[in-house]
Amino acid sequence: MSAAPVLALALGLARRELRGGLKGMRVLVACLALGVAAIAASGSLRAAVDLALTTDARALLGGDLDIRQSHAPPQGDQRTALLELGHVTEGMEMRVMATVDGNRDRALVELKGVDAAYPLVGKLELAASHPLDPFSIRDGVWGAVAEANLLDRLGLAVGQRLRVGEIELEIRAVIAKEPDRVATALSFGPRLMASREAVEATGLIRPGSLVRYSVRVALEPGRSAAEAKAELGRRFPDAAWQLRDISDAAPGVGRFLDTLSSFLTLVGLTALLVGGIGVANAVKAFLDGKIATIAMLKCLGAPSRMILITYLILVGSLALAGIVLGLAVGASVTPLVLALGGESLPLPAKAGLFPVALLNAAGFGLLSALVFTLWPLARARMVPASTLFRRLAVPVGGWPDRASLTVLAAAALGLAALTVLASGNRPLAAWFVAAAIATLGLFRLLAWGLSRLAAFLSERHGKLVGPTWRLGLANLHRPGSAVVGMVLSLGLGLTVLVTIALVEGNLAAQFGERLPARAPSFYFIDVQPDQVAGLEEAARGADPDSGIEHAAMVRGRISSIRGVPVGQASIAPETQWAARGDRGLSTAAEPPPGTRVVEGKWWPATYAGPPLVSVDAAVAKGFGLRVGDRLGLNVLGREIEVEVANLRQIDWSSLSMNFAFLLSPGALDGAPYTVIATVRAAPERDGTVEKAVTDRLPNVTSIRVKEALEAVRAIIGQADLAVRLAGLVTLAAGGMVLAGAVMAGHRRRVWESVVLKVLGATRRQLWRAYLAEFALIGLATGLAAAVTGSLAAWAILVHVMKADWVFLPGITAATLGACVGASLLAGFAGTWRALGAKAAPLLRGE
Repeated sequence: MSAAPVLALALGLARRELRGGLKGMRVLVACLALGVAAIAASGSLRAAVDLALTTDARALLGGDLDIRQSHAPPQGDQRTALLELGHVTEGMEMRVMATVDGNRDRALVELKGVDAAYPLVGKLELAASHPLDPFSIRDGVWGAVAEANLLDRLGLAVGQRLRVGEIELEIRAVIAKEPDRVATALSFGPRLMASREAVEATGLIRPGSLVRYSVRVALEPGRSAAEAKAELGRRFPDAAWQLRDISDAAPGVGRFLDTLSSFLTLVGLTALLVGGIGVANAVKAFLDGKIATIAMLKCLGAPSRMILITYLILVGSLALAGIVLGLAVGASVTPLVLALGGESLPLPAKAGLFPVALLNAAGFGLLSALVFTLWPLARARMVPASTLFRRLAVPVGGWPDRASLTVLAAAALGLAALTVLASGNRPLAAWFVAAAIATLGLFRLLAWGLSRLAAFLSERHGKLVGPTWRLGLANLHRPGSAVVGMVLSLGLGLTVLVTIALVEGNLAAQFGERLPARAPSFYFIDVQPDQVAGLEEAARGADPDSGIEHAAMVRGRISSIRGVPVGQASIAPETQWAARGDRGLSTAAEPPPGTRVVEGKWWPATYAGPPLVSVDAAVAKGFGLRVGDRLGLNVLGREIEVEVANLRQIDWSSLSMNFAFLLSPGALDGAPYTVIATVRAAPERDGTVEKAVTDRLPNVTSIRVKEALEAVRAIIGQADLAVRLAGLVTLAAGGMVLAGAVMAGHRRRVWESVVLKVLGATRRQLWRAYLAEFALIGLATGLAAAVTGSLAAWAILVHVMKADWVFLPGITAATLGACVGASLLAGFAGTWRALGAKAAPLLRGE
């Protein structure tokens, strides 16, 4: 029979099957829709923010070019070159303490000084504005604008004053929108904005103070930002500034969104992976119900390829319906998220339809459907008619033909490749693919082992247990058992959930219990060298038992790694933070507490030779540094080349004072420096210590570690909500698959219960046997999921997050209980109707 008639007949048969009802295939549609919706939603949200980054790049950056430099603004030829490029605005930022009413209240603020040209692009939107010009000086008082949370924290209103350093500032408006805020560095406090002249009048800018100067340039028409950036790089190769153009307007936001998008995509893939088991079960159950139809067609001369094409069209149309439904749901999520929580995003996103994201999600859905449906379809095609008739009693085994296996392997490889290529974090995606394959193999092996163990116990020790347990064990290894589908669906879903729960529990314990107990109470920055004694006296006067540590610090940046300019060096993603911007540098004669030298040797306490550096071992690994390599540092415009003397293992979780780059004594001589200090005080005296130090040293900025930890907890809380929602998606997929796995064997279970009842078995005995079967599946799978999830959580915390790991038995026990409970519940739902089936109608049908 030629291809055209076969296709025509297959289409006709598929259409009739669709009209005849699709009992059991709803699981296929639902599983695909759920996974595709998750992937489409994550991709659309990422595309919406990308569109905002592209559309508003100039406003986010504050111009076409952003030039940042610490300690001193660009001067001389550098400033002249910038002024020649176009319109320029110059500003500065620093962290300072703001106080009210003779130091009654105080708060850490991000002080920003701007000039009359600010902003070059976009608009500074103000609310609750005072009639006076916001930044002018009137009656000897400078004006300022502030974010609403600063006024709330200090109990201020527009028109009232606060003190910063040596001057008072009058709050004349509330900031509604700061156009370039997203492009600034990490914030530790609310924004306070004044003129550059007002900031200089505070008296807080001293040698070594941490001040970040910025110059934004709006280029003349016809100039390219990339060309201007390249030209500045050629003219001033040794400049200490950081140059950014509109292609990198908000790098932190981009990195955050890449991570978020990768996470959400992997959640969707997990749902598709778990749901794929349900898809395979649904197709298998559907074909089980079509045995007589397929057998009849084969006996009437239908070729095997027509059988395959018929049900491939049928299953493909249902898979397409699930994918389209998932795309519709995923596309509608973005406008819903923007309407309900758009203010929580780092920048205003643009709603709309994003074809690339939707096509990407559709590709995942199609490949997943092909991978999980081709096996049962191909096996049905290859089985002869006589075997299909016997399948009413004995399920058919065997492997599909070589061509089907080739297509299946190609689809699986395509799905893995798409997972890696579509991810913003390809190493993470590659690890996910490997972990998914390993986890699938592990639980498939568990299902096989459970079945073999049940067979062994039934054969060797069947007489030692009653008929109920004997029947339950037999159900685990009989042909057509649901053990594989249940173990895979339960195992994958619960492994994800226990991993999420253990990571969340460890982070909560880390930031809720262990870190506060080990962390200092305060960091004091911008302490001048001659103020160290005064700081110690003030702190110990407020709390005699306070512990104080301090170290000299200068700011510098990495300029070269092993002779290669840092911009051209290969740096691992997890350590790129150390190469961006300025880093705190210090010197030490001895290793600081809490560190361990893991490679090389520490220099002698009296060392006075060429400059050496001790590097954090994790940073060195990301940089590709070994002992003896050379590292270039730019300190306030001065180039220093240092040799790596040793690598240190640093316990950053203690929050004690430490430096990723610690230099030998004398290496920074002559550089203006400030002192950074940590103070550990009794919790009830925190406020007294802070007030005593900042009253005596108004230029010193206090950073409360407690408040920083609370901010981190808030971020973790928001991330935890996203993780919980992701877990619910996986749980929903696992629930549907579990129900499908039980229902896949419903027809056979009905026949089994009828035959056993005819032979004298009571409904109670059958009920107990089925519960024993499902309890054993749940117990074994729960233990495996707890072990696998614990290993995954340990790897994520220790090797990815670099955090502490503590085993939490309560979470593991809860997981085990949930697994057994879910298995019993699914068994109850799937066998209740089977146990209630009447024998006479079924036997009469035979």
